[in-house]
Amino acid sequence: MNQHISLIGAPTDIGAGSRGASMGPEALRVANIVTALESHGLNVQDLGNLNGPSNPGLPPENGYRHLDEVAAWNQNVHDAVYAELMRNRLPILLGGDHCLGLGSISAVARHCREVGKKLRVLWLDAHADFNTAALTPSGNIHGMPVACLCGHGPDVLTHIGGQVPAINPKWVRQIGIRSVDAGEKRLVHEAGLEVFDMRYIDEMGMRAAMEMALALVDSNTHLHVSFDVDFLDPDIAPGVGTTVRGGPTYREAQLCMEMIGDTGRLGSLDVMELNPAFDVCNRTAEVAVDLIESLFGKSTLMRKSAT
Repeated sequence: MNQHISLIGAPTDIGAGSRGASMGPEALRVANIVTALESHGLNVQDLGNLNGPSNPGLPPENGYRHLDEVAAWNQNVHDAVYAELMRNRLPILLGGDHCLGLGSISAVARHCREVGKKLRVLWLDAHADFNTAALTPSGNIHGMPVACLCGHGPDVLTHIGGQVPAINPKWVRQIGIRSVDAGEKRLVHEAGLEVFDMRYIDEMGMRAAMEMALALVDSNTHLHVSFDVDFLDPDIAPGVGTTVRGGPTYREAQLCMEMIGDTGRLGSLDVMELNPAFDVCNRTAEVAVDLIESLFGKSTLMRKSAT
């Protein structure tokens, strides 16, 4: 795994229904993300925060809220993430709402095309984020990034990264899903997304879900993790704008992250939707940093490794 980490803050809630995710990057810094990563021997550069349009708080227009502003933020994210990949560094995007996954993953997909690597995207989330303007009355684009990445959306979003669609839906594994609209569910099935929802995890266990999600990841695979903090059960992570009960427990989440870390293939990471306005004493940010550490080698493993 790349030992050179670049932190990129994207302080905006431009695609969300609630205000506050714009404070997420600073909350993660207050939770000592830099020190935590450095404690694992990583070289960490905090590049500060990107700039972009402010949130005008307007209602939807033609099915989308803040489309031009969302496009501007995602282009800035794309450029920043792509630049760090070109520097052979591992970018960690500190969100910000999850619409920004569009810019981040389109940059990663572009990089993979150029260097000849396969891409695997792990989408850790309570929501499938596969909505379209025709399906959701809110117009909030943080519910649409996976659909846009797969080519379903306005040109100003689907063309970020230079190829439409940016990714093949068969490259995506969604984990922890438990809140999907009826129309969105139909689109997910039609697209062929592989989804390990909470029922699957309840029935088969997190280990089985992650073994399936990580199957065929090899030395020529770039593994991108898009971690929406509402993936977690709100009992342990209340600081999000769209809580959904019944998410992974702390131990299940730790196992998920440790198994990703065990592959050694993590190439980029999003940490999204952390909203300090709904948090309690920065608890959610601290849990998030704890889990991020597990992606980079922190382990509860006491027995000798088989390798």
